Amino acid sequence: MGILIKNGRVINPKTSLDQITDILIEEGKVTSIADNIEGDYEIIDASGKIVCPGFVDLHVHLREPGFEDKETVETGTKAAVAGGVTTVVCMPNTKPAIHSKEVVELIQSQAKKAGYAKVEIAGAITKDISGNILSDMDDMIEAGIVSVSDDGRTTPSLSLMNEAFHKIKKPDLVLMAHTEDDELAKFGCMNDGERSKTLGLIGIPNEAESNIVKRDIELCKEADSRLHICHVSTQESMDYIIESKKAGVKVTVEICPHHFILTDDIVNKDDAYSKVNPPIRARKDRDYMLKCIEEGHIDCIVTDHAPHEDATKKVAYDKAAFGISGIETSFALSYTYLVKTGRISLSRLVELMSVQPAEIIRKDIGDISPGKTADIAIIDLDNTYTIDSSKFYSKGKNTPFNGFDVQGVVDYTLVNGQVVFRR
Repeated sequence: MGILIKNGRVINPKTSLDQITDILIEEGKVTSIADNIEGDYEIIDASGKIVCPGFVDLHVHLREPGFEDKETVETGTKAAVAGGVTTVVCMPNTKPAIHSKEVVELIQSQAKKAGYAKVEIAGAITKDISGNILSDMDDMIEAGIVSVSDDGRTTPSLSLMNEAFHKIKKPDLVLMAHTEDDELAKFGCMNDGERSKTLGLIGIPNEAESNIVKRDIELCKEADSRLHICHVSTQESMDYIIESKKAGVKVTVEICPHHFILTDDIVNKDDAYSKVNPPIRARKDRDYMLKCIEEGHIDCIVTDHAPHEDATKKVAYDKAAFGISGIETSFALSYTYLVKTGRISLSRLVELMSVQPAEIIRKDIGDISPGKTADIAIIDLDNTYTIDSSKFYSKGKNTPFNGFDVQGVVDYTLVNGQVVFRR
C-alpha cells in the first residue's frame, strides 16, 4: 500500500514549489504531487504542516567502530531521523579509522541493519588519521565513499593533501577539510578573546582556522579539484572563501548552528557543554556568519554532531572533550534563529539543509519531485518547545542549547518512502 500525504504545504526548492497540495508515495518513490488525490492508501494528514525533502547532514560523528559508549550507527541515525535528517555523512575519526574498504563496508552493514537514516561515508585521507601515510583511497572509492577527510585533525603534509586532491578528481569526490593550524591552536580550549582572558583559559585564535583555509584553497586551486571547508567560524576564513569562489575555485563551505547563534561570552568554566572545535567565537564573527548566510555565501547548514558521554564532558573545561550533540535540534534552531528573525526564507533554509548538501556529495536526493526517492520530513512549524537533551535519542546529551525555546517540531520522517520516525 502506498502512502498519501494530504494537505501539507509542500516545499521543494529544487523545483521552486511552495504550495498546499498532496503527495503520493509508492514503492519508495514520489509518484504524484497534485490536489485532491484519492485512493486506498495509508493517509498522513499534514494539514497546517510543511512537507519538504529530508535533510542531508554532511558532518556527523557516528563514533562506531571503537567509541560505541558515545554513539553507534543505530543511535546516531535514530537521532538523525528524529531531527528530520534522512541522509548523514559520517566522519572517519573512529577506531579503527575509516581508512579501508573493510571499515567502510562495516558501517554500511550497520546502517542497513539499523534502518533509520541513510549513511554516506567520508573516508580518511591518511591511515589512522595520523597524517603520515595515505589511506587505501582507491579501494574506499570503489566501496562507495562520497568524500575524503581527516576530520578531527588537519592533514599537515602538503604532498599528501596534493595527492589526495588528485585521487578524488576523476571520480568527482570532495575533500572535506578540518582547518586548524596545530601550532596556533595547541592547548587552546575556547576562543582567544576577552572571555578567555577573564576565565584564565588558553584561547584558540582566528588565525588557527584561516591560515589552513587559505592553504587548502591554494592546494585545491592548483589541483583543480573540489574542496569543502568544514564548520567555518571566522570572518577571515569567510572573506578568503568568498574571494576564492569569485575567482572560480571549486570550494564550498558549511556552518553549524552553534557558530551562527552563540558567542563566546556564554562559556563557563564549570560547563564544558559549550566546548567545541572550532570554538564558539566572538560576537563580531558570529554576526559576520549571519551576514554571510543572508548574502548567500554559505553553502549548507550541518551539525558536526559530536556526541560524548558525561565522563568526558563533566570535567574541568580545559580537560573536557570537544564536541556538541546537535542533530536533533538543527532544524528547530535554524528555523528559530534564521527564518523567524527574517534573515532568510523557509525555502532557503530547506535548500541549505537538503538541496545544496546533496549537490556537494553528488547524490540525487534533496528533491521530492515525481520519480524521486521519497526522503521526506513533515514538520509542525507552529509547535514551540524547550530543548531538553535528556530526551535525545542520541547517546550524547552534550549541548549548550539546553533550555532554549525553539520552534519547529518534526512529526514524521520518511526514508525510501517508509515512515522511520513518527512523533
